[in-house]
Amino acid sequence: MTSSHPQRVLSGMQSNNTLHLGNYLGALKNWVRMQGEMDCLFCVVDMHAITDDAGYRKPALVNHATHEVTAAYIAAGIDPKRSPIFNQSRVPQHAELAWIFNCVARLGWLDRMTQFKEKSGKHKERSSVGLYTYPVLMAADILVYKATHVPVGEDQKQHLELARDIAQKFNSDYEVPDFFPQPEPVITGAATRVMSLRDGAKKMSKSDESDMSRINLTDDADAIAAKIRKAKTDPHPLPANEEELKGRPEAENLINIYAALSDQDAKAVMATFGGQQFSGFKNALADLAVAKMAPITDEIRRLMADKGEIDAILKDGAEKAGAIAEPIVQEVKKIVGFAV
Repeated sequence: MTSSHPQRVLSGMQSNNTLHLGNYLGALKNWVRMQGEMDCLFCVVDMHAITDDAGYRKPALVNHATHEVTAAYIAAGIDPKRSPIFNQSRVPQHAELAWIFNCVARLGWLDRMTQFKEKSGKHKERSSVGLYTYPVLMAADILVYKATHVPVGEDQKQHLELARDIAQKFNSDYEVPDFFPQPEPVITGAATRVMSLRDGAKKMSKSDESDMSRINLTDDADAIAAKIRKAKTDPHPLPANEEELKGRPEAENLINIYAALSDQDAKAVMATFGGQQFSGFKNALADLAVAKMAPITDEIRRLMADKGEIDAILKDGAEKAGAIAEPIVQEVKKIVGFAV
């Protein structure tokens, strides 16, 4: 069946810590491009931020991170006049639809979510119910706008599949074919999975204990250059082709970062630098990263110095988002039998 839904993008990031280079190359850079291709909404997911210990009972951290993530969106090139930027908690329809979806989703579906297993570890019973039902709220985030496309990382693909299952079950159970679309994942870019600067086998993460493992979007030029020059490598010269790249995760990571920052592919980077020592390549990468990232850092700092400007953008974005979400939720309520 061909969907009758207009193309619409919804994506967001969690507000419990500073964003880093992986967030920029894996998501923000592509969001900026997508603005010109279809309607987009970009959310700061502060409700998700309190589902685990990283954000729970840390109101100052969540509030600061909400402002900082919003600033990063804008600094990276998201235009709030074109694409609404809002924090999830300002749009109550997210929570309303999430409850209805809690009644659509099945326990067996949530039991299969690998990210919950990873985050809860050996103490599942101590985890919050919110962490367990996190993917249901994510489904509501997407479908409350009838979004058709969702830029996601590999670690979120399973959650998007759950959103598709929920949409399909709701449509089927209530005999409303195609009421909710089947949202499609959008995974693009040369460095959608940026790895740690200290361990090429681990994803760059804001939760890593070592600040040297990542380049924060708030790092100044000196910090960016220092982290790249101290990034872990191996003793061999830079690979010149894909065959030489095999089994060298740190080399692959730095090459992918250079490729993404310079809008090239990895082959072109290896053609330029293959056979050289890492020291020279790191200098070139440091210069490139500073040139690309310093303006973003400067704009984040400008915006964070006047949080009133950020609050105004979030308020306006929430009003625009709510105007889309409210009639959809009202229709859902009618479908399930609520008196509205």
